[in-house]
Amino acid sequence: MPPSFAALGVPTTLVARLASRGIAEPFPIQAATLPDALAGRDVSGRAPTGSGKTLAFGIPMVTRVGRARPRRPRGLVLVPTRELAAQVHAELVQLAGGSGPSAVAVYGGVGFERQVKALRRGVDIVVACPGRLADLVNRGHVALDEVELVVIDEADRMADMGFLPEVRRLLDSVRSDRQTLLFSATLDGDVDVLVRRYQRSPVRHELAAEPDAPTNRHVFWRAERSERLGLVAELVGKEWPAIVFCRTRHGADRLTRQLAKAGVAAAAIHGDRSQGQRERALAGLTSGSVQALVATDVAARGIHVDDVACVVHFDPPGDDKAYVHRSGRTGRAGATGLVVSLVDAASEKDVRAIQKSLGLPVGLDRPGSDGGAVPRPATAAPKGAPAARKGAPARPPRRRRGRGGGPRRRTAA
Repeated sequence: MPPSFAALGVPTTLVARLASRGIAEPFPIQAATLPDALAGRDVSGRAPTGSGKTLAFGIPMVTRVGRARPRRPRGLVLVPTRELAAQVHAELVQLAGGSGPSAVAVYGGVGFERQVKALRRGVDIVVACPGRLADLVNRGHVALDEVELVVIDEADRMADMGFLPEVRRLLDSVRSDRQTLLFSATLDGDVDVLVRRYQRSPVRHELAAEPDAPTNRHVFWRAERSERLGLVAELVGKEWPAIVFCRTRHGADRLTRQLAKAGVAAAAIHGDRSQGQRERALAGLTSGSVQALVATDVAARGIHVDDVACVVHFDPPGDDKAYVHRSGRTGRAGATGLVVSLVDAASEKDVRAIQKSLGLPVGLDRPGSDGGAVPRPATAAPKGAPAARKGAPARPPRRRRGRGGGPRRRTAA
């Protein structure tokens, strides 16, 4: 039986706050890292996607940071994407309640005014994307010399996105005796540079997936471009909420329009969409008014949506790491998900290399031949599909449930 939050040293008020949300037992990464983090030690944590890392660093952040002076926060969380910044901020606000430390999310795509006003008043915790925070520092709106606790979340993704030089400049501005918590899917390569440069004798916790945990089902279908739309429309009609990945922004917009014509409620999310559009798309997927989020790789690690039933690689990913990041949007926190890759002749060699690298069975099936969610090959959109109604799903919701068909298990924060 796992230890309780109280046994791990979590304050009574936070234990009660978690219990009121139905969170009674810590996930493994939380049980492993919380005692060291709450004791003030530097921690390097490696765990699978959806394993509960936000609470693993959020609880120490809310517990340990002091009150800030104007423009001088005491806690800092660095994340790679706007969506993740918003979601981490929301979790910290819930943990803090009305009496805990204040927090603000800082990211691009929106105006400076609200963020600057919060910093001018004095905010205890800043959750930030590196680019926007660096801009605010350079303009004199915030100083980092009183930050006493830093979290670097999704460090490997920040390395992939080219953010590490900016991350290093920001960390060089933080007080030298800070506590640093680093969480990442990998702890080698560029991430190891951060560990060696910015952590002091860190405690290292590496958690693999539980041996008996449900795993995603990975399906690779041979499908030329003319077949893909019909396959996706039929698949999403059976397995949703879904996230469909495209290689380009233009391709994501085009597929979104085509799915709408096929009767699938879809919304696009990528770098050319405004922050408001991105937030509305995510809210629609969460509420059920959107069946499929059509995304570029901006969503592969930055979006955390509970109970995604299916991930579709409409365009195959560039490499095995991108495949893992995209596929990790489903099957989170012990749930089982479906991952479908649509592969044409031009991509077959690269996809086979990904399969081999990840230890997946090498080869392609025809749609339906493996007993997949779509029972037959499809070459066009389903005949007679109704037009998607704006703001409402085209079909009745078909939500995935937890193991054994019972109530859905709580998802990790």
